[in-house]
Amino acid sequence: AEHRAYHDPLTGLPNRQLLVDRLRHQIAAARRAGQGFAVLFVDADRFKGINDAHGHAAGDRVLQGVAGRLTSALREMDTVARLGGDEFVVIATDVHRPDDVLAVAEKLRTAMHPPLLVDGCEVPVTLSLGVGLYPDDATDADGLLRRSDAALYRAKEAGRDTVRMA
Repeated sequence: AEHRAYHDPLTGLPNRQLLVDRLRHQIAAARRAGQGFAVLFVDADRFKGINDAHGHAAGDRVLQGVAGRLTSALREMDTVARLGGDEFVVIATDVHRPDDVLAVAEKLRTAMHPPLLVDGCEVPVTLSLGVGLYPDDATDADGLLRRSDAALYRAKEAGRDTVRMA
């Protein structure tokens, strides 16, 4: 029951509640160590179109595929959470230089190639990412999530399949 309370039922990833908890722990650890880290808001581009074209069951399998590829592209000490819909959040620990975080973002984008195979159909998925850095952009969980979400919005406005820093 506790697992269900803190994890997304579709992907098994941490949910918003567990994400915020981990984010607060990460902030405390980073503050003690004098280190930075990154929060990346990740969105599957044009997901509604995938749902419309292939149906909701296939859409669910695409989300599971995205979750799996994000997880395998990251290190064990990083966190991938699903906020709902096609929105994911990554906490990349010990990543604090813009070059390093852009390398992580690129790794996540590359993880989506080749297309996902769903019911024998190739479904291409691209990602838009918004990045917030601790402590540069914000020093609390809400602020980091807000800044990286705003950066994601700019990435989508810029034409999708791209990365924007807060």
